Amino acid sequence: SAPFVLRLFPVLITKFTFLNLVAFPYFVDLQRPELLVNNTINLYLTTEPGVTIGVWHTVPGSRGAEAQGKDQHWYEEALGDAHPIIIYMHGNGGTR
Repeated sequence: SAPFVLRLFPVLITKFTFLNLVAFPYFVDLQRPELLVNNTINLYLTTEPGVTIGVWHTVPGSRGAEAQGKDQHWYEEALGDAHPIIIYMHGNGGTR
């Protein structure tokens, strides 16, 4: 009966595949990435009206000492220099 139910309700396949209703890891505030990853801040970018994307900005370990205690303005300025950066984009369904 499972193939029959999945054929009738194909949206179930995506729900079980991506599990976007499940928040994992538990009890972790993803809006404060500095608690999980050193030298990281959380930014929100509005791409179009009603659509906001959360972005984690992490500077490389070579700039870690320089990033200690800096505010969001410093991290935004760091996006414009020649040093490499890592950007992790996350959504709003569960932890994605």
